[in-house]
Amino acid sequence: MISAEKFIELAAKRRFSLYTGVPCSYLKPLINRVITDDRLRYIPAANEGDAVAIAAGAELGGVRGIAMMQNSGLGNAINPLTSLTHTLRIPVLLIITLRGEPGGPEDEPQHELMGTITTAMLKTMRIPWDWFPAEEALLERVLDRAVTHMAEENLPYALVMKKGTVASSPAPLPLQIRSPQPRKTPPMVEPVSHRHDMLAALQRNCRPGDVLLATTGYTGRELFALGDKENQLYMVGSMGCLSSLALGLATARPERRIIAIDGDGALIMRMGALATIGHEHPANLLHLVLDNARYESTGSQYTVSGSLDFCRVAGACGYSHVSRLNQPEQLTDFLRESARGPALVHVPILPGTMETLPRPDVTPRQVAGRLRNHLDVHT
Repeated sequence: MISAEKFIELAAKRRFSLYTGVPCSYLKPLINRVITDDRLRYIPAANEGDAVAIAAGAELGGVRGIAMMQNSGLGNAINPLTSLTHTLRIPVLLIITLRGEPGGPEDEPQHELMGTITTAMLKTMRIPWDWFPAEEALLERVLDRAVTHMAEENLPYALVMKKGTVASSPAPLPLQIRSPQPRKTPPMVEPVSHRHDMLAALQRNCRPGDVLLATTGYTGRELFALGDKENQLYMVGSMGCLSSLALGLATARPERRIIAIDGDGALIMRMGALATIGHEHPANLLHLVLDNARYESTGSQYTVSGSLDFCRVAGACGYSHVSRLNQPEQLTDFLRESARGPALVHVPILPGTMETLPRPDVTPRQVAGRLRNHLDVHT
């Protein structure tokens, strides 16, 4: 059995300073100690996939992150692990507990299957792994192996934790909760502009230090077509993870304005991220939601965005500012006003895309690499 303090100390020497995840009783001592350590940042994620995306965003900004989860939640993380961290080559250290361990302590029936396939799933995803050390003498060797792999391959590494590996830690003080303040909900507006009109206005009015993250599908492709730039990242896959990626990056780089260009369908897929963003309250995060009420790149099937109010949801989750607009000129004015974040801007748009829509001629790995260079990040 090891102490949480020793793991944190040795991880900090290797520049791990951001922790995020979803709790498990096996992780309790480690999470308790992380929360009470003023040197560290702990972000409670809404789900395990969001945790991976948050840690990935932090890494893009030059902060090494650790995503913690119970193995029953590994399924929630498969999408970003296979289409975000793998595709863009973003190294994240994973700590995954082994509930339902074959031959291990008696556990709840829902862990039986996952307990038998956890390490096989990691192997299938080509994520190398080690047992989370139960002896302090092994800690440095295991951490060095993980860091070496992450540095050489730019890919995740996992530590699988058995029950009783970490000694108990005192319970942390309660989280400082910021109660959401009532927000005046802006009136609904009809769409009058297209996606590319809004993206063009965004590009024209960005500050020199802004970073633009575009969601998967036509949004990233249109942003690329309008003008490829080093401060832009185009998501491919990992649908719904954009806002969590942006949160991680905004946390790592508070001096930069991070603009997350989301879509209605993608946001609905992982809307719990709004609560995490509202709680963390990054003043430098602008969340732009381009809402055409459909999954356009897959055949224009309808989303359910017409049944909800994104501004009201974001306000209830603790966003500092919510707005709704439908014209490029209004977006231009908003960008110049510099509303304090986290801010969500809901933009109803007309369906349809540019006549000639190329795919990016830079690979996702190259896009991530040049963004690191743009941010002067050296892994």
